[in-house]
Amino acid sequence: MGRTFLAYLVLKFLHVVGAMVILGTGAGIAFFMLMAHLSRDAAFVARTAGVVVVADMIFTASAVVAQPVTGYFLIRETGLSITNGWIVVSLALYAVAGVFWLPVVWMQMRMRDLAQTAATLGEALPAAYHRLFRWWFAFGFPGFGAVMAIVWLMIARPSL
Repeated sequence: MGRTFLAYLVLKFLHVVGAMVILGTGAGIAFFMLMAHLSRDAAFVARTAGVVVVADMIFTASAVVAQPVTGYFLIRETGLSITNGWIVVSLALYAVAGVFWLPVVWMQMRMRDLAQTAATLGEALPAAYHRLFRWWFAFGFPGFGAVMAIVWLMIARPSL
């Protein structure tokens, strides 16, 4: 096995693992936040949102940084052009995912803080929390959908 092919395999492996981390962390976060929300238990929501914020910072953020880096080197290694249709669409979808993900991280931190305050005071989750949850939930669909579409494009590599 040549050095170039080995480099390609390592890059592709890292790129695929990054995509799996983004999808897996996103799906896990969505599930756990939804389950905590449905409990209506402010302390449980606060603890869950706290863990979710940490997971987003450690896993999602590192994968979000690694994806364009490994993608760039894969393009160089394979000789593809960054103007290739499916790559252009993937990059546009990546921007869409980012536009929705960044506010979601802020929303999670704010929901955590609102839930923590409610739990400390022995109160129900406030209206501000519920408004943020609705926005958080709505932002998840285009953000997660964009990532799913990117994975499909990476696999299918259609002529666009």
